[in-house]
Amino acid sequence: METALSRRRFLETAAVTAVATEAFAADPAARPAPIRIGQIGVKHGHATKLGVYRRSPDYEVVGVVESDAEARRKVDAEPAYAGLPWMTREQLLAMPGLQAVLVETAVPDLLDNAEACIAAGKHVHLDKPAGTSLPQYRRILDAAAERKFVVQMGYMHRSNPAVVMLRQAVSEGWLGEIFEIHAVMGKVLDQASRRELARYPGGMMLELGCHLIDLAVGVLGKPDRVEGFSRHSSPLPDGLADNMLAVLEYPRATATIRTAGVDVDGFARRQFTVCGTEGTFHIQPLDNPVVRLTLAQPRGGHAAGVQDVPLPKYTRYVDDAADMAAAIRGEKPFAFSHAHDLAVQTAVLDACGLPLDR
Repeated sequence: METALSRRRFLETAAVTAVATEAFAADPAARPAPIRIGQIGVKHGHATKLGVYRRSPDYEVVGVVESDAEARRKVDAEPAYAGLPWMTREQLLAMPGLQAVLVETAVPDLLDNAEACIAAGKHVHLDKPAGTSLPQYRRILDAAAERKFVVQMGYMHRSNPAVVMLRQAVSEGWLGEIFEIHAVMGKVLDQASRRELARYPGGMMLELGCHLIDLAVGVLGKPDRVEGFSRHSSPLPDGLADNMLAVLEYPRATATIRTAGVDVDGFARRQFTVCGTEGTFHIQPLDNPVVRLTLAQPRGGHAAGVQDVPLPKYTRYVDDAADMAAAIRGEKPFAFSHAHDLAVQTAVLDACGLPLDR
């Protein structure tokens, strides 16, 4: 029930956001004051998404926190940070009118900073994955729920137009009874990236596979059981789990999640496939999505048989930023529930072979 309601709520609230965006474009005076937002950290691989918020009329970016001088130097030429003041976390959280914070630190520091933001009374965009401590993450979500704060996870394909279409297909029953999900996401890691990832546990499943688990849980809900398989396949002796498989088990379905850091064709092979008794929905590649839809009978305006469905180009995080702004303003419920996010993180940790009790 939770999964079905989440799909329906996402589709309904996406429509509300689109209508509001059109209204503001027609009458700029009707647009609310921008939400004051700052960012903690620049070390996350997706930290330059700050540029999306700087370009959005929904936000006013007030500053960035980064205590590591070398990290600041490395991003100094990035347009996302140009002209913004650097400050301490205490200075940012004490800034008058600050409503929200993007947490974009290295993975081991994500949860501590998110917890500090919630304690300071701020909404949070928390980049993936949600650390490695499930009790701390649950504590953050519970505190946010009690104080009615948004905690938005930074899973990069939630607003991907192919994934949005997939949610519609599943919600409206185009595919029948779903029995299989097959998902792949890989790339080739350079030696510096491998050394950085090898510093903390979880390997490629924690780094990349979490995106796919988020999508799989969105389709099938919380799995009954997760089995993970971890391999080190590179000749480099760094110990990184660079070749990983997870199997998510359900009463009538299984989902296989593959992720590797040694895949020379990784970006082209990134895919998410959902198979049901009445149809198949295949997205490949994920990053510049193309959908191949196969239907046993006409559904949703699509003919029976095999067809490629054209999709608009999109920029990551633009729709996510708009969705968070609408939720902060109370214009709509947030599209993804805390129950969904907790189920995703539990499955991610299980897939990595990491403990759930500390």
